[in-house]
Amino acid sequence: MMIEPSVSLQTALRSTLISDPAVIALVNPERIRSGSTRPDKYPCVIFASPQTINLGRASGDAFLSRVYLDLHIWALEDGADTARQIGHVVTKALWDSPLNIQDLSEYERPSFRYIRDPDPEIAYCHGVATVGAVVRWSL
Repeated sequence: MMIEPSVSLQTALRSTLISDPAVIALVNPERIRSGSTRPDKYPCVIFASPQTINLGRASGDAFLSRVYLDLHIWALEDGADTARQIGHVVTKALWDSPLNIQDLSEYERPSFRYIRDPDPEIAYCHGVATVGAVVRWSL
C-alpha cells in the first residue's frame, strides 16, 4: 500500500535533508521534523501545512496528486542571518528532485520567504519554504 502522497514527499525531503552534511552542520537532524510550527528548540526545520490536490488517474490503476509542503525554518542566534543561511543550504540540498521517492512526475524547487518577529526583544527569524511535486500513487 502506498503512503498518502504528502507523507511520501515529506519523508523523501526529510531523508534528503538529514543526509546532507551542510544541512546537519547547521540543524540537528532531530530538529528536522514534522509537527507544530512553533518550536521549543532552535534552529529547526519543521514540515507543516501539506496541501494535496488530486489531479486524476494515471495508467496502471494509479492516481496523480499535486502536493505542496511548507518547511518552516526557525533560528534564534543571529536571527535573519542564521535563518537565511539554513534556507540556503536547504535550497541547495533540495535543488534536484529527491532521489528516494518513486513515482515523482514533477518537482518544484523550494521558494522562500522570511518573516522577522515584530518584537525587537525577540531575536528569532522564521523562514517558510514551499516545495511542490506531482506524485503518482496507488492503493
